[in-house]
Amino acid sequence: MLSPTDPQFSGSSGRIINVTTTLPTQIYKNDETNGEWAIRPISGNSALYASHRFLESSSWETHIVGWTGELHYSTAIIPQHHGNASNTTHSNNNELEECVHASADRTETDPLYLSEAEKTAIERKLQPGEKTTVHPVWLLRKDQLRWRHYAEEFLWPVFHYIQPDPATMDGKFETEAWRDYVRFNEAYMQAIADVYQPGDIIWIHDYYLLLLPQLVRMRFPDARVGLYVHAPFPSSEYFRCLSRRKQLLDGMLGANQVGFQCASFVRHFISCCTRLLGCEATPSAVSAYGLDVAVFTLPIGVDVDYIQREAFLPAVDERLQAIRELYPGKKLIVGRDRLDAVRGVVQKLEAFEMFLSMYPEWRETVVLIQVSSPTYATSAKLERKVNELIASINGEYGLLEHTPVQHYQMRVMKEEYFALLRAADLSIVSSIRDGMSTTSLEFVVCQQGNSSPLILSEFTGTASVLKDAFLVNPWDAVGVSRSINECLLMSDEKKLARQTKLLAEVQANTVQLWTNAFVSRLMTSETVPLVTPALNRPLVLAEYRAANRRLFLFDYDGTLTPIVQDPAAATPSHKLDIYLDLLAEDPKNQVWIISGRDQAFLEKWMGGKNVGLSAEHGCFMKDLGSHEWVNLAAEIDMLWQKKVEAVFQKYTDRTPGTNIEMKKVAVTWHHRRADPDFGNYQAGECYRELMATIAITYDVEVMIGKANIEVRPKVLNKGEIVKRLVRANHGAKQGSAASMPEGDVADFVFCAGDDLTDEDMFRALSEVEIDRVQKGYTRNQWNGFGVHPVAVGPASKKTTATAHLVDPAAVIETIGLFTGHVSIFEAAGTVELDDRGHIAGSESSVRALSRTIASTKI
Repeated sequence: MLSPTDPQFSGSSGRIINVTTTLPTQIYKNDETNGEWAIRPISGNSALYASHRFLESSSWETHIVGWTGELHYSTAIIPQHHGNASNTTHSNNNELEECVHASADRTETDPLYLSEAEKTAIERKLQPGEKTTVHPVWLLRKDQLRWRHYAEEFLWPVFHYIQPDPATMDGKFETEAWRDYVRFNEAYMQAIADVYQPGDIIWIHDYYLLLLPQLVRMRFPDARVGLYVHAPFPSSEYFRCLSRRKQLLDGMLGANQVGFQCASFVRHFISCCTRLLGCEATPSAVSAYGLDVAVFTLPIGVDVDYIQREAFLPAVDERLQAIRELYPGKKLIVGRDRLDAVRGVVQKLEAFEMFLSMYPEWRETVVLIQVSSPTYATSAKLERKVNELIASINGEYGLLEHTPVQHYQMRVMKEEYFALLRAADLSIVSSIRDGMSTTSLEFVVCQQGNSSPLILSEFTGTASVLKDAFLVNPWDAVGVSRSINECLLMSDEKKLARQTKLLAEVQANTVQLWTNAFVSRLMTSETVPLVTPALNRPLVLAEYRAANRRLFLFDYDGTLTPIVQDPAAATPSHKLDIYLDLLAEDPKNQVWIISGRDQAFLEKWMGGKNVGLSAEHGCFMKDLGSHEWVNLAAEIDMLWQKKVEAVFQKYTDRTPGTNIEMKKVAVTWHHRRADPDFGNYQAGECYRELMATIAITYDVEVMIGKANIEVRPKVLNKGEIVKRLVRANHGAKQGSAASMPEGDVADFVFCAGDDLTDEDMFRALSEVEIDRVQKGYTRNQWNGFGVHPVAVGPASKKTTATAHLVDPAAVIETIGLFTGHVSIFEAAGTVELDDRGHIAGSESSVRALSRTIASTKI
């Protein structure tokens, strides 16, 4: 393992914060624990836990941050969640089923009001050793499954190419699930903040925590943050089905680097960022928030040494012998899968049935041993289908002394599992969509000395590593059955040759090498001094509520409304109308629309509101409550307009789909309706001509906007208007731009814009902040002056703003947050939560605390 003292890791604290969906333990209570909470290890995620062990043995100081998972009352280990949890049944193993139901009954009625003493006692039991510290994320609720709903009911299906059934979709449930997903990520951020030190590595795992990288970036802009997605990542055509697709991508792009299991997942992610967010990207990076986020393929492996040691112990040898005695003279095909919608158990059984039909000579000599691990994701429909297939195969091809399919729906002990892998004459992994199948890797390691072949679905991330396995399409039952026949007939020499290559592939891709590579990449990634994170909306809301003099400055096109082909069609939505009216109603608020539009357009759509208007990039103003427009360019020489119009007319004649807009002060050439490539080329030519002629002769500014070029006087721009408004006496009529006393100016300024002309506003606000520092203005409790310049649009754009919002919908949602019509949990941010997911200090939190105290006394 690379040492944190390595010279290339300058600035390292020598600490890794490993952030996982759940801790590798289960917290439970039963009669045998004398009424106290106890812990026990859980199976699953073997590769990730092996990575934990490797880090523990290294010179790094390791901190594990993870949710406790559901707390249980039981005597059996409850299956972990892996995927869609609706319409579920449990294992056919009666003892386990009874324990699961007993646990569910008691847990569902227990509100889990744990005292601080109880939590402290549990935390002590969770600590694994001197070099690793476990930091549990507490989310104690009676309905503990709520924290899984969005990840498992919405993300997991789409990530595995399962589209939701429109007939069963519930918008209210999705909204509630999303808000809990936001809370879940915010609870993790709170736990990380309690642990983090400058120079720490923060390594975040999988799809439960996709919002967390951006939350970390908001709080610690200079942190080194890595995200690894263990699940498959879908194409943009599937990912775009998620209603919160932009927020999810936005969250992921807070990381310095994002790793995936195989190259196709990398391509899909980059495609989503470019198509859905409009980010600039290369095949190995996405530009976002001032960072070039590295995106790469790094398939996870297994702990080869550990498996070699554990799989060949005497206890495993005994079970191996027992299996061989149970099936003398038989060829054993072994499969071990979770019984869920994507592991391909149904496809495997259909292929095996086809195999017996096509190759009758194998009917009495081949046995398929299928072990299906119990999981909450086992739907009744799926289980019924599996049982029907097994009954059909055994009924058609079975004899009194021979049963072709042996199905064990249960968890097997480690020794039994390794014995099955060693006993197999063939293993089949037929997932229809999967990340990394560690079973296939473990099978290769266990086959040393036996060299049985492996049939592997091409739809798994493992296929990119085990290139010498028999890669199959699990939907092609005939093709799979032919591969089964070929494998069973293969000579020992060919099997050994394949096994040698497969083992080399596994040994070249161990979990230790995977861990080393990820950490090394992250530590050597470039640090960028200027990072512009996503807007921390809960934090801004807190500042808004604490302020008494609030000023809102909004651009129009691309900020309050989307950019459209026909500029005249950029009309405000009904929701925007309502939210702006509500915002302007508050006597503490002043709202201004500062646009490049002319007076007539702004008057038509915004004239009836209690808002101030500025047209043509600051050339005209109309104060709140006034009916008069003030021409700030009245004394400026406008002779240049005719010359500019002549240049624009030349390019209009040459470029179909373009037009000239003659404003009272500015002149604009639009090419939004032109062919994009030709329009951009002509715009470049036009810009260069203007800069070489008009810009030299006259005191004007040539501005390139979104599909337009505008020429206007240099002395007037949005930045000058912003200075005038921010420095004015809040609530008074607009006069000069002279500074007012601190107690009279706005103590909260929210400014949003989307293009280059809005950068003037952002620069002006930066100057205002510098001015306030120099004059010794009092900082607020967040150590600032309440000034928030926000760039709207793709995160890859360079900006002087201090935060990003992805699109006009996010701006409107933020306005709704200020007016109290949008939940604080619609978007992730800095929110202090209690151990039940309530906002700390809220009525719900206080009520829960009093109940905890009462419960403790009892």
